[in-house]
Amino acid sequence: MKIFLTGGSGDLGKVLSYHIEKRGDTALRFDIREPSDHHGKFIHGSILDREKLLASLSGVDCIVHIAAWHGYHEFTKKKNANEFWDVNVTGTFNIFQAATLMNINKIIFISSESVTEKNGMYGLTKRLGEEIAEHFIQNHHLNILTLRPRAFIPFWNKEVYSSFVEWAKWFWKGAVHINDVVHAVMLGIDLLATKPLSHHLILPVDGAYEYTQNDLQNWDKLGPGTTFKKYYEKYYDLAVKSGLDPTAKPTIQDISSTKQLLGYEPHYSLKNLLEDLSKYGGSGPSESHE
Repeated sequence: MKIFLTGGSGDLGKVLSYHIEKRGDTALRFDIREPSDHHGKFIHGSILDREKLLASLSGVDCIVHIAAWHGYHEFTKKKNANEFWDVNVTGTFNIFQAATLMNINKIIFISSESVTEKNGMYGLTKRLGEEIAEHFIQNHHLNILTLRPRAFIPFWNKEVYSSFVEWAKWFWKGAVHINDVVHAVMLGIDLLATKPLSHHLILPVDGAYEYTQNDLQNWDKLGPGTTFKKYYEKYYDLAVKSGLDPTAKPTIQDISSTKQLLGYEPHYSLKNLLEDLSKYGGSGPSESHE
């Protein structure tokens, strides 16, 4: 199977290409910049270039539409409103239109939990992307699975996180590991390969948690840090030393629908983070796509 990855040179495209290739399929990595690794086949192009996009989709079985400017680009002001619109809205329309013209009927759209945010261009453009997907489902009968992951920039992206500790401070609030996002995408590819969807399926993607709903509802009822100590007491001093607040209550998404419909089970949790921090320190573990 040939799987076309828009934004294929980015972090998610990198890890996806590894897993797609590992199982014997072909990853076609469509991007404006070359990847830093050798997995898959690189195709230089922009999703704003309609002719190049159409030419590059020949023989493709499935599209994973990743290409976008993200919340990080908005937070750092590295991209302006026009750039967000061009890539996230016009580019997304171009992908679905090209898929229609090329009779490609298996598409995974990487949206974001930020669609629920009322302010900001990132959330707006992702909401519009989902509306465009709905239009093509209703009017062109495209088979589109939309995934809404939390932010998933990996710790090994040193352009964003200077150290594993800095990444841990972000992850601490509630997040998803990039390898879990890849797991969800691969399950989505398999789902689309087996049967057509009856409607626009939109599924949230979150990480794993030791905390239960009861823990969250009764957070630190017995005193500051007591909920943390229930699961991670031996890491308490390490957490404080690293600037991780044991009293901070994470936000957790309801992913029951994703588990039921995709068979998705996230693996990386706060326990894994603390184990990595204890074992590897501020440098963190080596980059791994397993």
